[in-house]
Formats: sequence, C-alpha cells, structure tokens
Amino acid sequence: MKKILVTGGAGFIGSHLCEKLLQTGNEVVCLDNYFTGSKTNIVHLLDNPYFELVRHDVTMPYFVEVDEIYNLACPASPIHYQYNSIKTIKTSVMGAINMLGLAKRIKAKVLQASTSEVYGDPIIHPQTEEYWGNVNPIGPRSCYDEGKRCAESLFVNYNFQNNVRIKIIRIFNTYGPRMHPNDGRVVSNFIVQALKGEDITIYGDGSQTRSFQYVDDLIEGMMRMMNTPDSFTGPVNIGNPNEFTILSLAEKVLEMTNSKSKIIHLPLPADDPIQRQPDISIAKKELDGWEPVIQLEEGLAKTINYFKILLKK
Repeated sequence: MKKILVTGGAGFIGSHLCEKLLQTGNEVVCLDNYFTGSKTNIVHLLDNPYFELVRHDVTMPYFVEVDEIYNLACPASPIHYQYNSIKTIKTSVMGAINMLGLAKRIKAKVLQASTSEVYGDPIIHPQTEEYWGNVNPIGPRSCYDEGKRCAESLFVNYNFQNNVRIKIIRIFNTYGPRMHPNDGRVVSNFIVQALKGEDITIYGDGSQTRSFQYVDDLIEGMMRMMNTPDSFTGPVNIGNPNEFTILSLAEKVLEMTNSKSKIIHLPLPADDPIQRQPDISIAKKELDGWEPVIQLEEGLAKTINYFKILLKK
C-alpha cells in the first residue's frame, strides 16, 4: 500500500483520481481549499479508513509523509481561473514550489497536472509535446496558461538541480460526472442548457475544434504515467485525438437530450484557440499502449445522466 497525496482532490478530476487510487489499494490524503472543489464530490469516500480529507491551500506549505504526490490544485475553467487571476498564478507557481519542496524533502515522486493550454492558440496541428506553443503572455487567459508553463519549468528544474522524481502530463479537454454545472466549460454548458431548455450558446461560428476525453481515460493515463520509470519525466499529452467542431458537439447534445433548445451565437472570447487536438504517440509508446477507450457518445450519455440527477436536486 502506497500513501498518496492528491492536491485539488475534491475537484472534478481529483475526486475521480482519489476514488481510483483507493480502489487499487492505496492510502490517500486529499488536499483542497474548496474554491472549485466540493465535499459532495468525495463525501462517498469519507467512510473509507484509508482516505483522509484536509482543507488546505497549496499556496501555503504543507507537510506530510507520502510516497507519491499528484499536483492537480488549480481552477481549470476560464470563469473560475479569471475570477481571481493573481490567485490563479499563485496557485500554479507557489503550489508547484510547495509540492516540489515537499517531494524533495521526503523523496517522493510528484506528478504535475499541466494542460493543453500551454500550447495556446496553436499554429501546428495536431499538437506534439515538442511544440513550444503560441501563448499571449498578457492576455485574459495568461494567468492560467503562463502559470502552468511556469509550473512545468519549475518541475524540470527541480529534477535537473535537485534530482526530484517528476512526471508532467498535459491534459486535453476532459469531461464527465462531477463537472461543476456553472464552470463555463463547453460540455457542461451545453448539457445544462439543453436539459433546462435554455438557448445553447456557441462562441463564434462554432467551427473551432476540440478533442473531448472522458475522465476515466484520463485517470488511467495519469496513473500509468506515475508508474513509468524515473528516467521518463514527460511531458506527455493525455487526451482523445478524435476532433469535433463545437457546433457538432452542440448538435449531438441536443439530439441526446431530446432538447428543444435553440443554438445562438455570441462573439468569440479573446485568445480562444481555433484548433485543439493531441498527438498521443508518446503516451501510446510509454504508457503501456494507453489510449482512450470511451468515445464521445458513450461518455456524453454518462455525463448527461449525471446532470439530469443533479438538476433535479
């Protein structure tokens, strides 16, 4: 049994990770300040004697003896990360410093949950890990994009200078149960609007593309990455390479919910990427043949069912 720290463990992705780590026979310490995370996401785990919940902000140091650290703490949707942009930068940068410092002291392995946003509005397609990105460092999304880029830099330098055992993954658009209904992300937005019979809001003409990954596939990739040899640090793209336009996603959600909602178009936000698709060649090679197994329709069905129940409460 390993003892594992998950920062941001009460969030959408973090709660699924905590659950899976417990199911596979580990002891889990879940750290969260509940800015975007929620106790409701992990309340079903509280009776497990190997699960520990701690209210804490990663911008402040934290001390615990663990074998592995998954650093997920950071708001990930534009509505939440732009709400307090300075705090978002602090969470990415100070959170990385504090978790790397902890890993250095206790000789733990630490994984950074980075993001496809490090590629910005990409000028190569699909995006490979070798691509340096096209990011506006002073735009409205920069607090998140540049915060995550700086965190990656901190990780590789702690590895180079202090021999801290690191792993870096770059997460592409992920969806599934426990998404926040008001997080402004496209999948949850469309589903909630469709179920409520509200207008489906598309920013721009809907021709921009995204690649949507179901959360279970991400968790599998994340855990496989943590278990790779120490010599392999990443970064590694973890995403579903099947690409869809935003308009086609809206039409699929309308069809699957039998909604009478109408699609309306609003202006495209500043620095919104036109294309986003992962090249997952490295993940397939290094993570024991990992690739997504849950495709869009199956994942949407599970997510729609979750929101149907949530909206009835």
